[in-house]
Amino acid sequence: MFIELSLVGILVGAMSGFFGIGGGTILIPILLAIGFDIKSAIGISVVQMVFTSIFGSYLNYKKGSLKVDEGIFVGIGGFVGGFVGVRLTQILPESVLQYMFLGILFFSLYRLAISKHHTQDTQSKSLNKALLFAIGLMIGVFSISLGIGGSIILTPILVGILHYHIKKAVSAGLFFVVFSSVAGMIGKLINGSIDFGDGLIVAFASLFGVAFGIWLKDHIKDTHHKQAILTLYIISTLILIQKMFLS
Repeated sequence: MFIELSLVGILVGAMSGFFGIGGGTILIPILLAIGFDIKSAIGISVVQMVFTSIFGSYLNYKKGSLKVDEGIFVGIGGFVGGFVGVRLTQILPESVLQYMFLGILFFSLYRLAISKHHTQDTQSKSLNKALLFAIGLMIGVFSISLGIGGSIILTPILVGILHYHIKKAVSAGLFFVVFSSVAGMIGKLINGSIDFGDGLIVAFASLFGVAFGIWLKDHIKDTHHKQAILTLYIISTLILIQKMFLS
């Protein structure tokens, strides 16, 4: 299982860097497919997200694609929401978590698909900080309860509603994962609900992949990048539907 989890970690890390996601969108369906239950998969996913989001955000900041000003307020909201999400994981049954995850994927797919391409940021420079905090709070609650970093929700909002450039939105999405995943891991540690053995294997392996994913992101055309993100959402949705209804 060590080799399998290491390879999965490298793959998920690369996709985290390229798509600006925490990795749960990909990791959870894979873990479910190889025999983990949903709650164990969520715990492993949270550990992996902490590692990839921190390292990936550092690389994006060095490259100049990450702006931390408004992202701080969204991130703090996500941090607070992450603690609430931990409680939902303990209360809700597995079937409800799976349906919530499926709903998030459908929303993200729709929101991103209808968004227009923006060659530069056109969002307001005076966005209300309370609104940004509220957006982060809402995303944090849902994302950690489902074992995802939240960027799968945030990135479509940034691109489709606030008119961010796709690559800056991806970097901002990964930065958000830092806050929500750290909150989620702390909350799960308090409740003793993380498989650290398998989680750390995936997490350390993912660091090698995230550097490559960020490099690839910076060398691909914006239109191709958006098409790749949409493809990712479609594949993840189909995998989850197969697991829920056909297995």
